[in-house]
Amino acid sequence: MAVVNQYLFYGKTITSAETVAMLSPAVNETVLIKSIRISNLSGSNSPVITLKNNNIALFNAQTLAHDASLELLTQPLIVEGGTTFTYTTSGTVSAGVAIGISYLNILKEVTT
Repeated sequence: MAVVNQYLFYGKTITSAETVAMLSPAVNETVLIKSIRISNLSGSNSPVITLKNNNIALFNAQTLAHDASLELLTQPLIVEGGTTFTYTTSGTVSAGVAIGISYLNILKEVTT
């Protein structure tokens, strides 16, 4: 079995209240998240964000200040294969909230 490592980035600008699965590694993958950065792009937004790993709320109803950015992790976070890492936004997000995730995707390949 070979292991293939890929350093990847997930980025999105959110403009409406929604729930989205950001990362859904396959059963033969493991994701190691290094950084989660969220930025409120406007002085008129009042966003609230919740992040869940396999339906466990890691950051529950985190309010973002106007025109501010926030780094959410101080230690790496593991997302196991076959699970999902999601965000839910509420409040006012119409002027844009940016989310960026830097992560390592570890893919276990079966070789013969």
